[in-house]
Amino acid sequence: MDDSRLQPLVLSEDDPLTLQGWAKRRTTAQGLAERARIVPACANGLSNTAVAARLVTDRGTVRRWRTRFLQDRLDGLADEPRPGVPRTISDAQVEQVVVRTLEEVPEGAMERVTRIELALSAWEATALAGPNGF
Repeated sequence: MDDSRLQPLVLSEDDPLTLQGWAKRRTTAQGLAERARIVPACANGLSNTAVAARLVTDRGTVRRWRTRFLQDRLDGLADEPRPGVPRTISDAQVEQVVVRTLEEVPEGAMERVTRIELALSAWEATALAGPNGF
């Protein structure tokens, strides 16, 4: 099953714990979790084809993450920056806007109404109007 043409992938003492944590943690992005399962399988000496078949993924995906791990170790498994214009606002600024929108009422404005309250008020108005619409 092993392929002698592949550069051997050897894990350090701490790598298996980190990879296992990434693979099993519920909050880990699915892409990173997949990479965290690919690397130990490669370290067991399996070929890219065997790892792809075992993990039900593409051989090219296994080759990509094996190569990235060999070059940059655990840091190589992280997502690379996306192409395009960089973001102009930070995550903290986005969070601040969301919190202000949900928790604060602008001065002089009526209290915010939820969708459920709007639906109930529309239903009540219809019920009060009666069958003739008044």
